[in-house]
Amino acid sequence: MAGYILKRLVFIFITLLLASIIIFSITQFLPGDVARIILGQFATDTAIENLREELGLNRALHIQYIDWAGNFVRGDWGNSLTSKLPVRPMVMARLSNSAMLAGMALLIYVPLGIILGVIAALKRDKWPDHLISGISMAFVGLPEFVSGLLLIAFLAIGLQWFPANSSINPDSTFLEALPFLILPAITVSLTGLGYIARMTRSGTIDVLRNDYVRAADLKGLPAWQVLIRHTLRNSLLPTVTVVAMGIGWLMGGLIVTETVYGYPGLGRLLVYAIQRQDLPLIQAGSMIIVAIYSFSNLAADILYGMLNPRIRVGK
Repeated sequence: MAGYILKRLVFIFITLLLASIIIFSITQFLPGDVARIILGQFATDTAIENLREELGLNRALHIQYIDWAGNFVRGDWGNSLTSKLPVRPMVMARLSNSAMLAGMALLIYVPLGIILGVIAALKRDKWPDHLISGISMAFVGLPEFVSGLLLIAFLAIGLQWFPANSSINPDSTFLEALPFLILPAITVSLTGLGYIARMTRSGTIDVLRNDYVRAADLKGLPAWQVLIRHTLRNSLLPTVTVVAMGIGWLMGGLIVTETVYGYPGLGRLLVYAIQRQDLPLIQAGSMIIVAIYSFSNLAADILYGMLNPRIRVGK
């Protein structure tokens, strides 16, 4: 296992290196002139040229990349071109907000999706299976802005159970932000719930057909013991992958949900940066999301080996 983890860490390093080159290259070819965007349309050519020189935009691209990558590794992510504030505190604050929302959503849709998927598998081709499958597919196809607006209309405005806006303070703790997280987390969970339920159902049905499960039944083991010790241990392997991939999406891809609720997450920060062509902010936010995807996949592979000893992750 230790050797496998070391190999994966080397692979993650290569992935991050390639991602940094791609991200840096793409940001250099965004339409528009960064200096003109910062100074405005009425800026003189001399002022624009001076700002480009100050920001180092006139240097060769490979020199700019080496300088940026070196500073990024050392923790110096530069200053925002629009707000002039240090990028690192801005990104980390939004990352903390996204982590709170992601954690809340995972606590809702992962256990519920697994439970519904197992019920659908055990009641295969019966009305509970059809009901769960139909509802889960409807949730997957329902756009987040539609479900979000419906939840706001019924639960926030109609019943007044939760606040309709989730614009929390930057230094809010999890307990302080909790009332503002529930509606966005439910909105996110409606989409993730369908994937988890469908994946768990499929994996459980496949495992239930295996001989060792039937042998456990014939030995007279209690149904709950057969389910937990012999079935779920293997049927949840595909679900682990879905959850791991979902972590990266939860941390940086909830742009629609964050916009609907006004939630200050990392995805919304990236949209803000792209609209204003704030290159340091775009680069730092994108690299953080790539790193989260990479390490969440590593965690999923390690869990594979823990759930199923037959998988030799070290080879």
